[in-house]
Amino acid sequence: MIKRLQTDKRRFPRVKKELPLKIAANGYDFTTATQNVSCVGTYCRVDKYLPPFTKVLIKLSLPITNKDNNNCCVECKGVIVRTEDEDTGGFNLAIFFNEIAPAQKRKISQYINQFLPQKSYRP
Repeated sequence: MIKRLQTDKRRFPRVKKELPLKIAANGYDFTTATQNVSCVGTYCRVDKYLPPFTKVLIKLSLPITNKDNNNCCVECKGVIVRTEDEDTGGFNLAIFFNEIAPAQKRKISQYINQFLPQKSYRP
């Protein structure tokens, strides 16, 4: 019997990169970093418990320079789809970007595509 290689079945590629991330939810502001990111969501760690279905505001900093030589900032709205207790303290959050402009999605895709082997995704 031949085993097939398992491939990621996600529609949108994701990369394991630490990028500066700001989250605003329920009157709290969190500064953290992504553990992985795609153009439709991210996974990160915060110190305070935020339950699933919490709506959040996202500010993601991408190391793509713009015409002013500043890092590119992506802003969108998201919802927490999973909260996991971290053994070492804190919580891991899976956040889905439920309100993201096409131009913002393209910025993330542009960043991610530079790390993909050959086939790239363009929204």
